[in-house]
Amino acid sequence: MNLKDFIRSIPNYPKEGILFRDITTLIKDEKAFSETINQIVEKSKKFEFNKIAAIESRGFVFASAVSYILKKPLIMLRKKNKLPAEVHSIDFELEYGTATIEIHKDSVNENDTVLIIDDLIATGGTAEAAAKLIKISKGKVAAFIFVINLYDLGGYDNLLKKNYLVENLIEFPGH
Repeated sequence: MNLKDFIRSIPNYPKEGILFRDITTLIKDEKAFSETINQIVEKSKKFEFNKIAAIESRGFVFASAVSYILKKPLIMLRKKNKLPAEVHSIDFELEYGTATIEIHKDSVNENDTVLIIDDLIATGGTAEAAAKLIKISKGKVAAFIFVINLYDLGGYDNLLKKNYLVENLIEFPGH
């Protein structure tokens, strides 16, 4: 099954010049979604980790299914002011603006090794912020797995240059 066939491309969203890769067409197809989860689970076997972190919001869709299958705790990395307890926060740059993500201070313990899952990597700002949150929490990033790598936007390569282990299922140009 070619998962690329299930990704819808929307030009000029959320702003002019951005070509948005929409995963809703993939997750609404039960066979494509199941295949995606199976591929993430298979790729995750390369790494040793005891927790899974999901980046808001589309990362939740994939990471929760993987967490269920692998029977690993799930940590949610959320947008600012969405978590009710004490948090660590990181501000970061996106391809089309700035944002903040947070993690509950009690989500990661010292010596935890965390697999970070998200739907897509573009410039890598969100992924790097996620890694910083894991480190601030005294954990270690085992690896990243993305459904989509927008290879010409550099985020994947930047993570590799910072010595992170990175996997993806499919690739598209970012423009």
